Amino acid sequence: MNPKVVQRVSGLLLMLFSSTMLPPLAVWGVFQEGQASPFLYGFLITLITGFVTWAPVRQDRSDLRLRDGFVIVVAFWTILGTFGALPLFISTEPSLSITDALFESFSGLTTTGATVITGLDELPKSILYYRQQLQWLGGLGIIVLAVAILPMLGVGGMQLYRAETPGPIKDSKLAPRISETAKALWYVYSGLTASCALAYWAAGMSVFDAICHAFSTIAIGGFSTHDASMGWFDSSAINLIASVFMVIAGVNFALHFVAFSGRRVTHYWQDTELKGYLALLLFGISICFIGLVAASHYSDPDDALVEAIFQVVSFATTTGFTTADHSNWPTALPVLLLMASFIGGCAGSTAGGIKVVRVILLLRQGVRELKRLVHPNAVIPVKMRHRVVDARVIDAVWGFFAAYVGIFALLLVLVLMTGLEPLSAFAAVAACLNNLGPGLGEVANNMATVSDPAKWSLILAMLLGRLEIFTLLVLFTPAFWRK
Repeated sequence: MNPKVVQRVSGLLLMLFSSTMLPPLAVWGVFQEGQASPFLYGFLITLITGFVTWAPVRQDRSDLRLRDGFVIVVAFWTILGTFGALPLFISTEPSLSITDALFESFSGLTTTGATVITGLDELPKSILYYRQQLQWLGGLGIIVLAVAILPMLGVGGMQLYRAETPGPIKDSKLAPRISETAKALWYVYSGLTASCALAYWAAGMSVFDAICHAFSTIAIGGFSTHDASMGWFDSSAINLIASVFMVIAGVNFALHFVAFSGRRVTHYWQDTELKGYLALLLFGISICFIGLVAASHYSDPDDALVEAIFQVVSFATTTGFTTADHSNWPTALPVLLLMASFIGGCAGSTAGGIKVVRVILLLRQGVRELKRLVHPNAVIPVKMRHRVVDARVIDAVWGFFAAYVGIFALLLVLVLMTGLEPLSAFAAVAACLNNLGPGLGEVANNMATVSDPAKWSLILAMLLGRLEIFTLLVLFTPAFWRK
């Protein structure tokens, strides 16, 4: 590993990130609510720290190596998440401890959406905007990471597309250079955000709420400017608009890039993961709708259908918006919603979870093993779109699944040791590892009552879930640090 490369890139990231504290200052200037100083101090501290980090090694032009890439990817979220907490910690509205400020910042940048803040409706709009912006920036970072950077490191879900998807998506990069790839993805991401904001505004949201909720919708984050989340608007139209854009944001952004570039749209229907993703959503919506109608939870079946669509899409894409207390839904529906977040959205999207393509491969591998019991000498390949999936990909998927289960069990034990009751502990770990946000029990609406030791464990869960586990775990292996 070359420490100078890591230091130079980290310094540049901090200086760039400091500029993101200026838009909240502009929001403060418009609404004149709260304080400007938290963002001003946060901007100066972050900028100066970044400059001091970058300046001593600014002349270094060493090439970025594989190990440097792993460190920089982890540093991207840990360093920016730490400095992103500065305005929240300095501000007196809300008054947060260092642990709570870090929790909120990491939750935003990892697009988890779990919050420790209550009384959102009374907070200054500059703080509300800053939380939403954190998620939007984190979502953009995730897309660039998943599509442009992790494939080069041999991590992430995009390698699976090299053997499975048609046309230009088959390559790990959409453009010849990473900078061009990132630029292309920025256009797609920003275009979807603007479209979502306009749709929200047309449906009755204020301009401020429309922009803020568009940020968290496309980022699949789930932060809201109101304690009641989307339920505050009490609008079926807004719920359906949110559902449409959450579904879109849960799709591989490489597919969107091909469509936005005007090349074609038929590739959507040729994508195995997308078809599996939509099938899972339809299955979940059907189960929830039938359960709600059978239990007469809503007097109007139309209301039950809208709620089923919204809640299933929100949880399955790991967005985490809510319109009502989902924990009070009848029978096993709340657990079904939580379990849907384990699957998550498509690889190369802002969604969390294991990812649909990995689940598809696990299922097909399971079917193959059943067939081998009957035909032990048969050669039965695993295929996607009539193409054989490389055995190394299958091994990587099984390894990721095993690591996911093991990490979940370890984090669950750690959280249980802090005294949180079992259901709430299970839901909290699931909500953070899957980058979902809301859970069940004590953490159904927020994490305010969770103890500080549990919050630190959950911050780790957010990072592990967002960085596809192996990206972070590899730093703790002796082989990584050997020359």
